Amino acid sequence: MTPQTQRRVRRCVLTIALVTLSTAPPRAQQKPPEAGTPRDLVLPAARRFTLANGLPVTMVPFGQVPKVVIRLVVAAGNVYESKDEVWLADLTGNLMREGTATYAADAIAREFAGMGGELGISVASDTASVSTEVLAERAGDAVRLIAEVAQHPRLPASELERVKGNLLRQLAIQKASAQAIAQEKFAQLLYGDHPYGRVFPTDGALKGYTIDQVRAFHQNHYGAARARLYVAGVFDQSAVEVTIRQAFEGWERGQPNVRPAEPASSERRFALIDRADAPQSTVLLGLRVPSAAHRDWIALQVTDALLGGAFASRITANIREQKGYTYSPGSALDAHPGQADWVESADVTTKVTGESLKEIFYEIDRLRKEAPSANELHGIENNLAGVFTVQNASRTGVIGRLVFVDLHGLGADYLSTYVKRVMAVTPEDVRRIASEYLLPDKMTLVVVGDEKVVKPQVAHWSQP
Repeated sequence: MTPQTQRRVRRCVLTIALVTLSTAPPRAQQKPPEAGTPRDLVLPAARRFTLANGLPVTMVPFGQVPKVVIRLVVAAGNVYESKDEVWLADLTGNLMREGTATYAADAIAREFAGMGGELGISVASDTASVSTEVLAERAGDAVRLIAEVAQHPRLPASELERVKGNLLRQLAIQKASAQAIAQEKFAQLLYGDHPYGRVFPTDGALKGYTIDQVRAFHQNHYGAARARLYVAGVFDQSAVEVTIRQAFEGWERGQPNVRPAEPASSERRFALIDRADAPQSTVLLGLRVPSAAHRDWIALQVTDALLGGAFASRITANIREQKGYTYSPGSALDAHPGQADWVESADVTTKVTGESLKEIFYEIDRLRKEAPSANELHGIENNLAGVFTVQNASRTGVIGRLVFVDLHGLGADYLSTYVKRVMAVTPEDVRRIASEYLLPDKMTLVVVGDEKVVKPQVAHWSQP
């Protein structure tokens, strides 16, 4: 068969197929299967014990892959810095990577690599953590090395300037973004002089930190009574417990965990920060709300998801899908022990900054006045339950949830009853939560954008 004949045959077959498809009777539209009833999270029984020095330990057998996550969580986050020490906790955490009394930095890296993992040190608002994920058979070795890093870091003066230089570059990169500028101002207005209100140090402060300050911060905040150890995965519980006791029982209790005083209550605040000729305005709008330990916390999460936190939320549907003012708006709850805040954030086209805010406030007011339909709420609740399940489908995710529960004192049944309590939130609960806590006249608003264009659009929000 010649190439020309082959092409004619293919055209003929294609024509017959198209005619067949066009004349075939339409298929009945098939409905997707109904979603099943969300299930509560059921974790294997955890082994919990506390060492004589006050270190609580939680071990959870999880999964089938022969790997294990080990995380030491310490009350050594940014909240424990003075107003002249912003990011001192970060500097301390970074220098803890630079070796121990026994191991040089490159030796530690090789040790963890040989176990199938790496050393992770992170610092957040309330805690710092030292962690790794390794092969199950090396769990004991990893426990010993985590203990060595936490208890006996070298904190070498020779590496101080290099590590500070890295942090200075990170600081410059972060503060060049409109989002970071807005977040810094929003925190200042919402929390005032409290540590939660301090996001970034000045260049001068960061450059001026000494090795003595770093060593003092570690001495004062890294201790057994200020820490919790978590182990999750496939591992020999008895053997790992023996290793934990050997590696951590000699750790000094350290100073008691005394958190800073509760921040003063906040009222409505407004700030417009000029970013000349910016094509977008960065908007942050929010206020303080009850903490994760409050009886309304679950209902607050559902309300947040429906209003702005989920992709199918009302604010997202309004200013993204319907109006096209922004690409990725979203709201979130940020929880601290005894504190929390709710914030809606969006990068909107400059010329519609005012209209975007008008629509955001419209959706808040609408939810405060009128309960959502049962069908809308049910979809949001199913989404939350599904996300919760996915978040707890890994060793790291399980430990993250356990840390959250312990940090906020939520009780042993919080995780196992979470889905049930989410699904029990009613439309009227959501309306009540919005009406009681999402008070427009108490909200703080920060806008970073082209002032000459934006200022007339937000002038009435700047009034008391």
